[in-house]
Amino acid sequence: MHCTAFATADAYHLGPLSQELASHGYVEVTSLPRDAANILVMGVEKSAKEGDPGTIFFFREGAAVFWNIKDKTMKHVMQVLEKHEVQPYEVALVHWENEELNYSKTEGQSKLYKGEIKLNSELDADDTILEKFAFSNALCLSVKLAIWEATLDKFIESIQSIPEALKAGKKVKLSHKEVMQKMGELFALRENILFLWKLCCFTSPNGGHLLRRRSRQVMNEKLRQCTELTDLMRNHLTEKRALRLEWMIVILITIEVMFELGRVFL
Repeated sequence: MHCTAFATADAYHLGPLSQELASHGYVEVTSLPRDAANILVMGVEKSAKEGDPGTIFFFREGAAVFWNIKDKTMKHVMQVLEKHEVQPYEVALVHWENEELNYSKTEGQSKLYKGEIKLNSELDADDTILEKFAFSNALCLSVKLAIWEATLDKFIESIQSIPEALKAGKKVKLSHKEVMQKMGELFALRENILFLWKLCCFTSPNGGHLLRRRSRQVMNEKLRQCTELTDLMRNHLTEKRALRLEWMIVILITIEVMFELGRVFL
């Protein structure tokens, strides 16, 4: 059996999504605690593969986790989901940065073992949903982090030509507005990535295992590189403005000297 997670948007409108899915025959699961207000759980028994009832977890933060769902049904749900997304991500990026894990039901405590989810087979239906919710939450954070890391890579690509141009002695057209915009983008990316990373590792019992393949050292190096590049852009802009100010002062002094000379000799 398979469990697949996607991060498709910044957020979902869960209310309208629930209504539309219900109109297609999906049944909402209401056995979660009352404080789980940012999640929608739908049962898909008729479209599930053999071995376990199909379940889909939709997180308001823009991620969906499918448990034992047929590919045809998953595709249909993803199409429905598109109508209820806020700031959707690129389709290619969504499918590239997904997470897919095998899972099975065995005796003993539920756990993640050697890349496979082991669910306690002795649990009743409601407790099984809670166990799946715990793993789904970790997967949600993992795929969201993957999307933000991919966004960081794009940010690096957008500014990495600047130091090369400066090294080659070429003119770099940078306005104060553009530099501040890039710095704002970097700050937002950095805060989102670090927040999600800490959330994955410290608030989810499974997050650390799911993120082992992503090196925090590599991520920190990318953030450091971006910070250095934006500092370089800001310093370059500051130097340009300082040079412009110096020339203005020189011109003003020259004009004043010319007026003084004119007053003396005329």
